[in-house]
Amino acid sequence: MTQEKYTRQTITARTEWIPGKLFSITTTRDPAFQFVPGQFARLGLPENPQINAAPDLWRAYSMVTPPHANELAFYSIVVPDGLFSPRLRDLQIGDAIYIDKTAFGFMTPERFPQGGQLWMLATGTGLSAYLPMLDDPNTWQQFEKIILVHGVREANELTYQDDIARFARTHARHEGQFTYLPATSREKLPGAPQARITTLIETGELESLANATLDPAVARVMLCGNPAMVTDARKLLTDKGFAPGRRGIPGSLAVENYW
Repeated sequence: MTQEKYTRQTITARTEWIPGKLFSITTTRDPAFQFVPGQFARLGLPENPQINAAPDLWRAYSMVTPPHANELAFYSIVVPDGLFSPRLRDLQIGDAIYIDKTAFGFMTPERFPQGGQLWMLATGTGLSAYLPMLDDPNTWQQFEKIILVHGVREANELTYQDDIARFARTHARHEGQFTYLPATSREKLPGAPQARITTLIETGELESLANATLDPAVARVMLCGNPAMVTDARKLLTDKGFAPGRRGIPGSLAVENYW
């Protein structure tokens, strides 16, 4: 096993947010596994779930837990006909999961310069990438204002709200530093817009709700979630002058694509 590129870990906890649809798992953590908030891991399972079978199915999942945690946690949606997520959902406490020794991804706060606003735009389980950032005091020190936008279809998909509120209570340096904007596309939620994130960007409603301007001179934007949202939002933001960093020059836009 020492020559393998992965380690064998154990499921220690499970959370069913929506039975058969949304769930989280917590696993043990190899002490040598290191990551920064916003990165993701590759989880592996054997295609043929026999005892001691090597993992040959791999999928990318952002860490929900912060780097200082002793365990790792991951948030997933069940793809009904998928090869991986139904198997992941069926794992029980004590079962094995394989985790690549290397963390991946570049959608991290350190890609942005000090100061300004950090906009975290997510749909669905794309929220997971932002949770370790919000649980990191360095994020709150780096940006003057943090805006988390979570787009879902129905209100019961707005998960981790208690954790999000706790992160703000613990780390916010002043009142008004943090804004949480849930948005539902299929169900009307009191006090929240019923629209897709891209529609809110296009109409300017997102800026009004956040009481902030999507101006690349002061705003840094992260996109994580449904590929269609990421593609469409990136185009809208590019038209506003947002751009990723390059050749050591910090940018104003960071995108995670691991679907």
